[in-house]
Amino acid sequence: MKNKKKGLLHIIVILAVIALCSFTTLVGFTKAHKGSARNIKLGLDLAGGVSITYDVVGDKPTDAELKDTVTMMQKRAEVHSTESSVVTDEKGRIVIDIPGVDDAEKVLSDLGKEGSLDFVAQDDMDLSSGKPVYTKTICTGKDIKSAEAGTTQDESTKTKKYVVSLKFKSKGTKAFATATEEAAPSHKMIYIVYDGKVISNPGVTEAITNGEAQISGGFKTYDEAEELASYIRIGALPVELKAAQSQVVGAQLGLDAIQSSLLAGAIGFGLVVLFMIIFYRLPGLASSIALVFYLGLMLVALNVLDITLTLPGIAGIILNIGMAVDANVIIFTRIKEELAKGKSVQSGIKIGFDKALSAIVDGNVTTLIAAAVLYVKGSGTVKGFATTLALGIILSMFTALVITKLLLNAMYSLGMDDVKYFGVEKPRKPIRFVENRLKFFCISGAIILACVVTLGVNKASRCGGNILNYGLDFLGGTTYDITFPDKTDLNADLKSDLEKLFSKTAKSNDVVISEVAGRNALSVKTVELNEKQRNTLNAALEKTYGVDEKNIENQNISASVSDDMKSDAVTAVVIAVICMLIYIWFRFKDVIFAGSAVLALIHDVIAVILVYGLTKISVGNTFIACMLTIVGYSINATIVIFDRIRENLQVHSSEEALAEVVNESITQTLTRSINTSLTTIITVVVLAILGVDSVKDFAIPLLAGFICGGYSSVCITGTLWYSWKRVQFKRKKAKK
Repeated sequence: MKNKKKGLLHIIVILAVIALCSFTTLVGFTKAHKGSARNIKLGLDLAGGVSITYDVVGDKPTDAELKDTVTMMQKRAEVHSTESSVVTDEKGRIVIDIPGVDDAEKVLSDLGKEGSLDFVAQDDMDLSSGKPVYTKTICTGKDIKSAEAGTTQDESTKTKKYVVSLKFKSKGTKAFATATEEAAPSHKMIYIVYDGKVISNPGVTEAITNGEAQISGGFKTYDEAEELASYIRIGALPVELKAAQSQVVGAQLGLDAIQSSLLAGAIGFGLVVLFMIIFYRLPGLASSIALVFYLGLMLVALNVLDITLTLPGIAGIILNIGMAVDANVIIFTRIKEELAKGKSVQSGIKIGFDKALSAIVDGNVTTLIAAAVLYVKGSGTVKGFATTLALGIILSMFTALVITKLLLNAMYSLGMDDVKYFGVEKPRKPIRFVENRLKFFCISGAIILACVVTLGVNKASRCGGNILNYGLDFLGGTTYDITFPDKTDLNADLKSDLEKLFSKTAKSNDVVISEVAGRNALSVKTVELNEKQRNTLNAALEKTYGVDEKNIENQNISASVSDDMKSDAVTAVVIAVICMLIYIWFRFKDVIFAGSAVLALIHDVIAVILVYGLTKISVGNTFIACMLTIVGYSINATIVIFDRIRENLQVHSSEEALAEVVNESITQTLTRSINTSLTTIITVVVLAILGVDSVKDFAIPLLAGFICGGYSSVCITGTLWYSWKRVQFKRKKAKK
């Protein structure tokens, strides 16, 4: 019996949550606009700023030394922005991100200088200007042996107090003894100055001649004492740092990226909603409302979880719009099938959701595996993509399995119970996929052969013998993206002059200049440049061409970092494929299912490499993200077909029926395969058209991969499973 009140309540609650999410995103709460989109943390590629990665030179530092170094760099970074981030990566490098700074080269210079720690006598200190001015020091950080925070008991009050205990080296012991002997009679202070800032000024009560001193009083917590101890240790730090990678992004470039990506997202979302409503009618409307619910949750989650949003992260959200529809398409196809069997609408909805569950869970788990590997093996912006991809998968599963179901049942209870609102999946005559398998295998063979030939031609024809157009991430070096004033004509003379300028500064003829599509800009790639060389170039660009430093984006990557990125790219794909192989084997209890899926994945990866080879698109950091996204998408589509084969095998499992089972299973899921591919492709096409260059370089191979993944899941995986299964049957017969 229909419960109209309950159905109406469900719709009101869902719409209220959407309204709340929308209000939170647009306005937020309190004067600080907490929860609003304006408070979402933006990565450097969107906010502009500086990112630099340091290698530790020499012997591996201890954990304590590395921690103190991170603290030192954090303090320096915070001078330029309180939103700065300083972390260590899995290889022990120190990664610093400082968003929203204007004078990028000054930031790089400040971060790269050695820290200074001085002990200064009160009589030698001048603070009249508000800053410490002195010409004479008692000792420096190099004279410190150790500095540790601790606790002791106050003899007068018998309460616990926090202290910092210092130990000096022999030279420091003598100098400190002399200074304290002079200061003790008048209880004068000794100033401790770190990087031009007074961090402590303890008074001297007695001469300290044994090389061990204790600073007490003024510490309210242990953390305060530890902070001072850390500063002092930093001044004596033996760790030497070398810049391994740096990137400077102009704020205007980040703003352009946000605007174009938001436009792409809005258009992609609108097209997907339109497609779903036209094709699936009432369920399509329900899924569209659920999709709005998903977007609202995603934006709120970015705020609540304090996730840094990057350009690939936005691409991940837009991509998820297409992929979020997948679960709904599987469900609606199942509902249509049940209605075609004569089931009631209410029964069709229930059975449709039940039958779709296993395919949805399995497909999304494999995509989550890809996202997890991306997060672990990726770096920087790729981690941002992996985070939004994983979050999107989880939220889209929730909206499809819970919100869409609530909406459909609510609409049914309100009287929308006619089959015409849902549509009926008319039985189709099975398409002869198995009988045409040799044609499909030949097409795939041609793709693989074309890839081998293309890579061979590239290796023979390109300088350096590279089979692909490796970007800075994989080769190392420096790249400049220079946006010139609109009146500047980017003619051959300008490019020639620019090439001479870079060749002279870099002391190398290895300079490649190309135009940047969509704006009056040039991209220049050359060998690795140091800070002095980059400063020289920036000054020359401003003086000669009137280019403001805000319109100069540069990236510097050392050979060691680029080698790691190449290694990580291969490792990530291999790990993801192995994990998916194990998962499918576990879920389907059949190695043939797993083997067929993995061979199809390798086929898809080769096809995408072919696209990279033909289009000359730069192979960089997002290459890993592209490959693993395609792997996750392709395996998702394959699992839906395998799930149907497994279901149909329960009715017909004989060798004679194998071909019919495969043909029927692929045909039954064909609508889902086509529609899911279309909705995902729509969003990627919009990204490829409207996105900035870095997004286009990501979207175009992704588009090719989705098309190839759709083809392989429909035409290759099932027929490959059939061929392999037949061999298994023949071997069993031969043993008998």
